[in-house]
Amino acid sequence: MKSSFLNILKFGWKYKSYALLNITFNAFYALFSALSFVSLIPMLNVLFETTENRIEPAKYNGIFSVHHYLKDSLSFYISKRVDDDPEGTLMLVIGLVVSMFLLKNISNYLALYFITYLRNGIINDLRNKIYLKIISLPISYFSKTKKGDLMAKITSDVTELQISFLSILELIVREPLTILFSLVAMLFFSAKLTLFVLFFIPISGLIISRIGKNLKSKSDKVQQKQGDFLSLIDETIKGQKIIKTFLAGDHFKKKFKAATNRFYFFSNQLLHRTSLAGPTSEFLGIVAIGVLLWFGGKMVLVEGSISGTSFIVYMGLAYNILTPAKAISKASYSIEKGNAAAERILDILNTKDQLKDKPNAYILDYFKRSIIFDKVAFHYENKPVLKDVSFKISKGQMVALVGPSGSGKTTLTSLLNRFYDIDQGSIKIDGVPINRIKKESLYQKIGMVTQESILFNDTVYNNLKLGNSKASFKAIKSAAIAANADEFIQKMAKGYDTVIGDSGNQLSGGQKQRLTIARALLKDPELLILDEATSALDTEAEKEVQNALEELMKNRTSLVIAHRLSTIQKADLILVLKQGKIVASGTHKKLLESSEEYNNWVQIQKMD
Repeated sequence: MKSSFLNILKFGWKYKSYALLNITFNAFYALFSALSFVSLIPMLNVLFETTENRIEPAKYNGIFSVHHYLKDSLSFYISKRVDDDPEGTLMLVIGLVVSMFLLKNISNYLALYFITYLRNGIINDLRNKIYLKIISLPISYFSKTKKGDLMAKITSDVTELQISFLSILELIVREPLTILFSLVAMLFFSAKLTLFVLFFIPISGLIISRIGKNLKSKSDKVQQKQGDFLSLIDETIKGQKIIKTFLAGDHFKKKFKAATNRFYFFSNQLLHRTSLAGPTSEFLGIVAIGVLLWFGGKMVLVEGSISGTSFIVYMGLAYNILTPAKAISKASYSIEKGNAAAERILDILNTKDQLKDKPNAYILDYFKRSIIFDKVAFHYENKPVLKDVSFKISKGQMVALVGPSGSGKTTLTSLLNRFYDIDQGSIKIDGVPINRIKKESLYQKIGMVTQESILFNDTVYNNLKLGNSKASFKAIKSAAIAANADEFIQKMAKGYDTVIGDSGNQLSGGQKQRLTIARALLKDPELLILDEATSALDTEAEKEVQNALEELMKNRTSLVIAHRLSTIQKADLILVLKQGKIVASGTHKKLLESSEEYNNWVQIQKMD
């Protein structure tokens, strides 16, 4: 069995009792499957009046003649009854046949009943594990990975594994035992015929395995192409305004059609290869049946070494082997596909978090003195973003970042959040390198409002409560009032209990931003990061929110990326960035006198 699939099977250890019950009832299913055909013999003998007339009970002569003993005992019992009550005897043997088939199907149901808990339990745990892993992975991982690929892995790949778990237990327990019990029963009838069947099974298995040789690679390609068009769907939904405004619908239609055509091509290849298993195994089975009919027919008609009724039952047992053999071939295909899905899922689960906390990481209880950036350099995918950046943020200061787009402002806030690790230099908080601080304790001290309003498909109340899970409704309402959000919230259909839609799409841009500001106010952080926090607000709303932000920043350390001049005029320190370097620093007044770049930026703001 493939190593990737085995690693996924480890998730089933907590459900081992269900696995054992499934195996037990699969074993009973296999046993009753063979006995259900053997039980046909007395019925056929009664129908065709070929029951051997025995007047003495059978004698037991050891384990190697047990089949003769059972056969003779049954013949003795039936021959006694058939003369006295032929109709009753017929009903008895029919009842025996029905009982065997009933027990077989009850065992089948119970086997499937218990495997349901195993399969769904494993898949449930696996989805939770993948989600927890996604939550814990660094931002850099999502910068390099398509969202569609992640969606494909957590949906269709996990579903593929769910199907494969049924196949694996059928492959190693149910179908092999069905074949084994049927072969044992067939040996009782004719060792010569059974040797042929034993010779044929490995040959057919070899042929079928060669057909499925490239199945895994084809399954990988199908999932990759599915990820491509899922990513495109996500982009299309998010970019509807641009697509419509720029009349780009035809362009995206072509892109999507090309992506689905690639998926169509590889899906056809995969399904053609998979579909070949059933017809191939069935044809090989019919060939075997044909040879058995010829060989066995000679034994009945010419040699007389086996009775006609026994040969009919023997053929039923032979067919009882072909059905599970066909199922095994399909299961082996399913496991190949499941192994490919397992590898893709393990690719996520085994991804190492490069920003993982170091052993005995420092817990930042309080921010006491300062944050120091010392000769910091950072590259993103071999592209330099920051070069030799040094500055100090003292406790209680408001430090503002200004500069053109792409100068490295947002990157500096990301490094302070430790979304990425720096390449050179150091960032220290109260003298402790940031990569030695426990991330959870760092995030507890930071509140953030970004340029893009990040909200979730939940109620206003629950979105705000993310800022402080223990906050009372009164505190939440106070934060909303301070952020100039309470008024529009009260006008909504259900007030604070209104669901705001995916990414808050039922709100205006200004309303969304005011909610994110209220969320930051509620957290009451020691360190506040504002990434152009008021850029989405109109002038009137900006003034009201700016007052709330200024109140929030009192006696608090703040790092602010400014879009508008009004935001930073009161900053204790302004850093002017250009092409990843600090080209000037000082207060608003000082920079007006000394920095050409700052003066240019101020003039642009005034024109705005």
